[in-house]
Amino acid sequence: MAKITSVSPLAPAAFPDLPVIDGVRFASAAAGVRYEGRTDVMLALLAPGSTVAGVFTRSATRSASVLDCQAKIGADSDDGAAILVNSGNSNAFTGKAGDGSVAAICDAVAAATGLPAARVFTSSTGVIGERLPHDRITAKIDALVADLDAAKAPEAARAIMTTDTFPKGACTTVSLPGGEVKIAGFAKGSGMIAPDMATMLVYVFTDAKIARADLQTLVGGINDRTFNCITVDSDTSTSDTLLMGATGTSGVEVTAEDGAFADALEGLFRDLAHQVVRDGEGATKFVTVKVTGAASDADARTHALAIANSPLVKTAVAGEDPNWGRIVMAIGKSGAAADRDSLSIRFGDLLVAENGWVAPGYREEDGAALMKRPEIDISVDIGLGTGSATVWTCDLTHGYISINADYRS
Repeated sequence: MAKITSVSPLAPAAFPDLPVIDGVRFASAAAGVRYEGRTDVMLALLAPGSTVAGVFTRSATRSASVLDCQAKIGADSDDGAAILVNSGNSNAFTGKAGDGSVAAICDAVAAATGLPAARVFTSSTGVIGERLPHDRITAKIDALVADLDAAKAPEAARAIMTTDTFPKGACTTVSLPGGEVKIAGFAKGSGMIAPDMATMLVYVFTDAKIARADLQTLVGGINDRTFNCITVDSDTSTSDTLLMGATGTSGVEVTAEDGAFADALEGLFRDLAHQVVRDGEGATKFVTVKVTGAASDADARTHALAIANSPLVKTAVAGEDPNWGRIVMAIGKSGAAADRDSLSIRFGDLLVAENGWVAPGYREEDGAALMKRPEIDISVDIGLGTGSATVWTCDLTHGYISINADYRS
């Protein structure tokens, strides 16, 4: 795996001070899954009465861990839950051996925690196509259980990193009629990032009391507007997993219709999703692509992704070249409805093109100056309807090639 020697220039100033979420504890360890001495396994243990919801990659070659989680996630239980995650090996495309590794890990966690294996959820991230040395993980489970601590979420966030240059965390507090609830979470992701979801692992926890079905509704809907709206390289991972646990320890009851809680959760999801883009492999620019005026929301999303995923657009951004012709190209090739003479393009507040031609007041030097910013907004109005969509991406630099060309070395 490529050695990461510097932190992304788009990284936040610091990892946030995550609050303790009563009812969930964390531990991490160095199991030597791929590298000796590297912290590469984390365990989260949720108290009895917790509910768990999740969304997963739609890849046709998804990993054994994803398939196992999908089979378990819809069940109601008062037994609490455990989440065990390893980095360094994705346990994907490993045949029946992969299923056996998941079963062995779940059984070992169940034995150590007293949970049924059906309440143990696993995730694996890293190299595809190599058998997971699960015995190295199971050998650490007793130590992990003994080390569980409610304040160790930051260590858990670092244990799941692969090519990430920084750990990703977010937290918020929301005041509701029944009292105050806390939400905190962490994520990993840097490359192989595209909607459906991405090579992301995301774990979010709240002390709100919420039924599993309501939690699933919230997680699924908000995921579509956040994690499913980011792209680094258009490649969908085999291992995407987002799990959210609600411990209920605050005693504050929440439903899927609770707007204040939903807004707070969406803000946290969006924060983590943006951090994934800011850590895009080799990224130097954070790019927001907003499409309005499309024939439908679906068409707007298609246009936005065509722009965000275009290597020509992304390399122009990397080179600080205001080449708006590449935006025109991406719209034209997307397959969604568009008309040359109806669309307009803006970089930030700068009108670049309209009515089928360059805008009369546009100056190339103004566009070039705007492209030097670390955060760039590209806005396109298709001029055909009311459909809209926003997608977040990054530029494409030689750093992306270097990281991925050397990934397995």
